[in-house]
Amino acid sequence: MVIVVGSGAGGATVAKELAARRIPVKLIERGPAIEEREAFKCYSRTDTEVAILRTVCLGGSTVVSAGNGMRLRCLESELRERNGIDLRAELDAAERELGVSVLPDVLFGEGTKRIMDAAMSLGFSMEKMPKFIDGARCKPGGRCVFGCPEGAKWTALRFVREAERAGAEVVVNTAVDEVVVRGGEVKGVRCGEKMIRDDIVVLSAGALDTPRLLEKSGLPASSDSLFVDTFITIGGVLRGIGLNREVTMNSYIGFEEFMLAPHFSNHLVSLLRQGGKGRGRGLDVSSSDVIGIMVKIRDEEQGEVKEVVSKGVTGHDAANLAEGASIAGSILEAAGVDPATFVVTPLRGAHPGGTAKIGVAVDRDLATEVEGLYVVDASVLPEAPGGPPILTIVALAKYLTRRLTGSCS
Repeated sequence: MVIVVGSGAGGATVAKELAARRIPVKLIERGPAIEEREAFKCYSRTDTEVAILRTVCLGGSTVVSAGNGMRLRCLESELRERNGIDLRAELDAAERELGVSVLPDVLFGEGTKRIMDAAMSLGFSMEKMPKFIDGARCKPGGRCVFGCPEGAKWTALRFVREAERAGAEVVVNTAVDEVVVRGGEVKGVRCGEKMIRDDIVVLSAGALDTPRLLEKSGLPASSDSLFVDTFITIGGVLRGIGLNREVTMNSYIGFEEFMLAPHFSNHLVSLLRQGGKGRGRGLDVSSSDVIGIMVKIRDEEQGEVKEVVSKGVTGHDAANLAEGASIAGSILEAAGVDPATFVVTPLRGAHPGGTAKIGVAVDRDLATEVEGLYVVDASVLPEAPGGPPILTIVALAKYLTRRLTGSCS
């Protein structure tokens, strides 16, 4: 049997791939099993200078992703050149399996089209975002990051269900407190007072929990190299535009250090309504009157996952955010937004990673110093992708599975 800790993109993929090969799997998830449409109830926020957002439930944060599958931001060349990991075949397979493609034109709303046209008028090339969303099932309603009510978006829940159908055992509402190691070999995991025994364990608990489990077992991690793909959203008023009901981030402009994408945030509405001496504008607006652009950067790896998580903004990060916000503001103004209504959301990050890096915590086979203990989640990534890491994690999990099947046969 193989114990897999965590059911996000990495853990669910490993469980599915191993179960399909008739290898016994026990998948352990700290959070509950949920319906996709209710994923928003499982949001977990870590408050620091940059608030870190994730979801603790079966399927992990994939259930509240925007469904973006950007091969451009997959760290494909970085992993090959720096770590000797060639993921071309695995990324091709992941794109096919998740159904990555751009959505049909009918699923592009007026707000997104207005931003795309404005960007083009300023000389920027705004591309359609590759999505792992079934265009035939999608009914735009602005719910992607709360849990798709139509089940049109791929999430790791699909792989979990495939694993179950192939015989995997799935355990929810169960936290792994310790990886049990004796004599340089993994012996299983401890969940409260219960010991679950096996000689192969795959940690996919996420970049905030995986390094803690490693360090508790006396193993190296890179817990002082946390990145989160820090982002802000700048927005303003465009009456009746309805961006809040559209497929989020349906197009993008990619720069070296950051990316821009159409994005609605309820924070923008709150800020526009607030008056007084704060950042608010005291305006009478509804959600349908607000249009925004996300600025997502490749932040520097200077956060920490210790007893307390900390993540701030370096001078380099601040410069990239400012440059991105300046360009985004120009595009919004060209789209018809009055700059006097501009507001900016607080700093957030939704892609924590880098805390158990390849070359520090694991080798190129994603193996730790302990025999039988592996890691595959965003914590192993060598640097911030500046974009959604799901495709990369799925590909790395497929890569790991090829190595595990030899030792499990």
